[in-house]
Amino acid sequence: MPSRRGAINRALEDGRGAPVIVALERACDDPRMAQTKPEASARTPILVVDDDADIRLALEMMLQYDGFEVWTAKDGAEALKRLDAEAARGRAPALVLTDLKMPQVDGLTLLERIQERESPPPVVLVSGHGDVATAVEAMKKGAANFLEKPLDESRVRVTIRGALREQKLAAENKSLRKQLSARWELVGDSAAMQRLRAQVEQVASSMASVLITGENGTGKEVVARNIHLAGPRAAGPFITVNCAAIPDELIESELFGHEKGSFTGAFERRIGHFEAAHEGTLFLDEIGDMPLAAQAKVLRALETHEITRVGDSKSIPVDIRVIAATNADLNSAVEAKTFRLDLFYRLNVVPLRLAPLRERREDVPLFARAFLADIAARSGQRPRGLAPDALELLVALDFPGNVRQLKNLIEGATVFATGADITRADLDQVLEDGPALAQPAANRARLGADPFDAPTFEEFKDQSEKLFFELKLAQNEGNVKRTAERLGMQRSHLYKKLDRFGLR
Repeated sequence: MPSRRGAINRALEDGRGAPVIVALERACDDPRMAQTKPEASARTPILVVDDDADIRLALEMMLQYDGFEVWTAKDGAEALKRLDAEAARGRAPALVLTDLKMPQVDGLTLLERIQERESPPPVVLVSGHGDVATAVEAMKKGAANFLEKPLDESRVRVTIRGALREQKLAAENKSLRKQLSARWELVGDSAAMQRLRAQVEQVASSMASVLITGENGTGKEVVARNIHLAGPRAAGPFITVNCAAIPDELIESELFGHEKGSFTGAFERRIGHFEAAHEGTLFLDEIGDMPLAAQAKVLRALETHEITRVGDSKSIPVDIRVIAATNADLNSAVEAKTFRLDLFYRLNVVPLRLAPLRERREDVPLFARAFLADIAARSGQRPRGLAPDALELLVALDFPGNVRQLKNLIEGATVFATGADITRADLDQVLEDGPALAQPAANRARLGADPFDAPTFEEFKDQSEKLFFELKLAQNEGNVKRTAERLGMQRSHLYKKLDRFGLR
């Protein structure tokens, strides 16, 4: 059987000689070679640039055999013209394979010109033995890789596949980051939101600790993520810790980690949230509900930039930025001796207050339409609109649960909607029977929220319990820790109840 690999290698190594190319053509046309032909690459275009016609042809035939669409150019100047011509048709190569030493425009200049383009393809340089240092320098300037002459067919294929795989991963990563940015977008055109966006932009570039305050559901985590994504640590981890949802006896282990056998149930070493956030951002949500004992250790970690795992004596350096958030009044907590004054000062370097939705009603339509678009994208359907009567009702509601509550209401109304637009009747079904409770008290009474109107005992229990927790939470100004203490409940248990009834 003819040796395809030997023919290609001879053509690449020799660089000249029509008989070698003829032998290669015969080898590739031999029907027995079809058994070993690799899978096609969906006609992915690759641009080959080389002033040696025989090497250019050998590479073209090899890549075509592998299923690629191959464009060729004899030098950098011709390559740039081909790139412009294809761009005019809305096309671009997935990769450029170019020789380094060429007349007119050489490979290094071609690399620089390609890097100036929007979404440049990866560039693989081909260099002679004496040009390796130049090729390495080119990689520092953005080249994906380089191949040294004489070329080997296997090495060429591995390098191209590797560069294409890295390019695909980079594109996927860029797409995911774009989706993530859209998910955490700061929605709203009100004066309060415009001021907040300006503050986020100013704060993001610094390393100062930030304390975000605001009612439940105002979007404190969204703001924290925007600060992270807009700052120099965007490529690092963003670790979220709900301080109120962690039992007191486990919070030190959760924050700082533990060694195997350090306490009952510690079957293996565990990395804590501080360590996991190294070179990134640690978001301490509901910081006002953190136990005093843990507050002292958090303060020490923030001041020394070191943590110690439970059951260990070795200090571990951590490089993190801390953003904290709370719906509680920390000044009152400091006066009540339930929150450390020194930790408050350490966290409250840059204070940011989020206005409740009732103070920026002009943002309600924007949020509602954004939620409808998100629901449609997840379901693969066209976004529903908002009927005028539905929009009027949404703007009039007080939303004690703020943006989170509005989102729940929109999602529930979408389930009931049958037309192209969400109507007031769709919203009323959720307000009457669902967990949103977005109405002010007077409106709830009008809609029949009295638990004694419940048709079954189970529904009566659910509605009574829901109203009970709503009342107690309001009496404690939304402070979950204080509510749990006065009810004699574990905070984690109360959080589950609030989640169940849509009160967070």
